[in-house]
Amino acid sequence: MTLDLSQYASEKGIKYFMISYTDLFGAQRAKLVPAQAIADMQKDGAGFAGFATWLDLTPAHPDLFAVPDASSVIQLPWKKDVAWVAADCVMDDQPVEQAPRVLLKKLVAEAAKEGLRVKTGVEPEFFLISADGSVISDQFDTAEKPCYDQQAVMRRYDVIAEICDYMLELGWKPYQNDHEDANGQFEMNWEYDDVLQTADKHSFFKFMVKSVAEKHGLRATFMPKPFMGLTGNGCHAHISVWDIDGKVNAFADKEMAFGLSAQGKTFLGGIMKHASALAAVTNPTVNSYKRINAPRTTSGATWSPNTVTWTGNNRTHMVRVPGPGRFELRLPDGAVNPYLLQAIIIAAGLNGIRSQADPGRHYDIDMYAEGHLVKDAPRLPLNLLDALRAYDADEGLKQAMGAEFSAAYLKLKHREWNAYCSHFTQWERDSTLDI
Repeated sequence: MTLDLSQYASEKGIKYFMISYTDLFGAQRAKLVPAQAIADMQKDGAGFAGFATWLDLTPAHPDLFAVPDASSVIQLPWKKDVAWVAADCVMDDQPVEQAPRVLLKKLVAEAAKEGLRVKTGVEPEFFLISADGSVISDQFDTAEKPCYDQQAVMRRYDVIAEICDYMLELGWKPYQNDHEDANGQFEMNWEYDDVLQTADKHSFFKFMVKSVAEKHGLRATFMPKPFMGLTGNGCHAHISVWDIDGKVNAFADKEMAFGLSAQGKTFLGGIMKHASALAAVTNPTVNSYKRINAPRTTSGATWSPNTVTWTGNNRTHMVRVPGPGRFELRLPDGAVNPYLLQAIIIAAGLNGIRSQADPGRHYDIDMYAEGHLVKDAPRLPLNLLDALRAYDADEGLKQAMGAEFSAAYLKLKHREWNAYCSHFTQWERDSTLDI
């Protein structure tokens, strides 16, 4: 039974709803709707000019309507008279197939046809920085190896604890918070869930972290590599696949190597097979490739992959299998679109199952120390253009993600790359002015 948002407003004291959708570039777009008007919005959606956001639309297109999914509604813990609700994009009474949440729901349905239910957990990392974005916010956070720094996390207790308190209040079951491997960097973890719920929570989490940081006079950034020499922001995804009832892990088999069933191994094979193309979505910005192709950081390791390899419980590879029936994809970064991340995991994995993809040999070596010895594994793309070309050449993945989405994404991302190439940088002046 669909939740009545008008009744929800009355019971919770909601004055306004934020009807929110996420565009192709991961930007969150919203309209603030008074509770008195939410009944019509729940039925017909809030109107937007789609061309004004990062979707492949023109000013001549009809209105885009964001129809709220009432099951996703969240009362803002820090502003109780406002509720956020994720929305699906509709135009001319048809779903907009390039819209990330619409695409994810389509792929969830495809997995269901195979009798599978994909569940994921994400580990979004972020920096707390000064309001102007120029430096990390804690002047005393200078340790060479700052990961899990007890004093540093307590100096930001007010921000981290407030966010964690809100997650507890929302029933997300958060279980740990820590200072990460870069100065000024943090990670907060909550319980895994079905992919659509994880994507909605991930989207709201970014909004919540930024809002709480601003409340404290700071700024939060999920930018992949905001500071030279420091570890970048990853967004590792932990993936498990279950039967349609969500009660039996379909990929767990303790008799098999790594506890991964034959079907699970082909799903992993799909991730490995499409890895270079995957990067166009999991690492979606110019800056992303400063993280996955970074030189050694001041802490001693980048904690990000640069080669398409997998392993057991070893964090130096692109994929690790830490326990039976699940694996961790360490490729995505903080800029990843919450909905497209989940969509492309399903698309690549299902393609792997259908094509009986072999993930190839596993490696037990330390890739940071001995990665140069691996000669038969592809390197990940060196930049966004290489990733876009890899995606465009991967017909299987493009088809799995849908022709409309793939065309729109490639078009807008190529435009972004071209804008970057036309930008004149200080590095160019410093390096070539006197040549």
